[in-house]
Amino acid sequence: MTSKNIRLLCGAALLVAFATGFGFAQLIPLSEPAAHVEDDEHATHNDSDHQDQHENAPSEEGVVTLTARQIAASGISIASVGRGGGGAEYRLSGRVEPSVGARAVVAAVTDGRVEEIHVAPGSSVEAGQLLAVMVSGDAAALRANADAAVAEAEAAHLVYQRDLNLLEQGIVARQDMETSRARSLAADAAARAAQAKVAAGGSPDASGRLSVVSPIAGVVSAVSITAGGFVASGGTVAEISDPARVELVFSAPPALASEVTAGTRLQVTGPSDSFEAVVVGVAANAREQSGAAVIRARSTSSALPPAGSPVTGTVVTNDQEGGLIVPADAVQTVEGRSVVFVAEDNGFRVTPVLAGRRAGGYIEILNGLSGEERIASTNAFLLKAELAKGEAEHGH
Repeated sequence: MTSKNIRLLCGAALLVAFATGFGFAQLIPLSEPAAHVEDDEHATHNDSDHQDQHENAPSEEGVVTLTARQIAASGISIASVGRGGGGAEYRLSGRVEPSVGARAVVAAVTDGRVEEIHVAPGSSVEAGQLLAVMVSGDAAALRANADAAVAEAEAAHLVYQRDLNLLEQGIVARQDMETSRARSLAADAAARAAQAKVAAGGSPDASGRLSVVSPIAGVVSAVSITAGGFVASGGTVAEISDPARVELVFSAPPALASEVTAGTRLQVTGPSDSFEAVVVGVAANAREQSGAAVIRARSTSSALPPAGSPVTGTVVTNDQEGGLIVPADAVQTVEGRSVVFVAEDNGFRVTPVLAGRRAGGYIEILNGLSGEERIASTNAFLLKAELAKGEAEHGH
């Protein structure tokens, strides 16, 4: 082998060795990062699985977990357990009627002829406002008698003053002066009585013309006279009522009169809405034909409907302070049991209860609560639905 061939062979061997070393150098750094990337992906996957398991971890059985923001957004209200219960609920029918002193029937105080009419049904009037003008012979006689009585009183007083002066001069006896004084006092009394009759008769003038006025402010509901017509003494001239002064009047069973007293609260349903009222008076055997009692009440929360509107009232009697009551919406049925949702720091816990009677929008709780709890009231059915949803997810 020549020296030239030997040099070529050595050069080829060096090239092969250089290429082999470069290949290993490229493989080593690439394999290490790949291993690190694989380890990182595995760790990330494990962390994600752990987080999902933490978020999907089942909550405690019988507890609906909600934040304060979620409770507010869902409209769930929280109420305290009340005291009461054990009462009986009665439903009463009634009407809105003018209250005492809010209705007046104006009558003629003497016979007479209607000369003028100043109002019509629906007219608004003030107290003392003129309703009609009548002309009466009897009224003219009343005025004449009153004027005569006043004149007699003045004459008797002058006689008394004259006798008093003569007594001081020694011309008349004291007995005559005392007689004059007694006659003067009697004449004054007769004059006052005659003037009172004139005032009661509408204060007619000398011709017997008298004014019929309204005793209250309100609205004229009826006019029973016509111009030129004759009205007998005591006959109705007009009827007036104040629409702003109305009250609730219910007919009740006779036995209820002994159980309902002034201050008892009512839940009333009117033609358009419901409102609360309080009893202001109870009259036993007020309806003579039926023997029913009458319960009068006034609204405490809103204006009453117009007079004549039908209403329905609900009254609860025989309340016991020792019992526990909750709003009717708070009691839900879960798996055939009556339960309430007691508020806790992280949500609501289902608490079985023994429910009693329902009265006035509340339910009596016989067992299951101590009275210190705060429970879900309005929209408590949403918690029932959320509880069922959670149990279904746990089942899968």
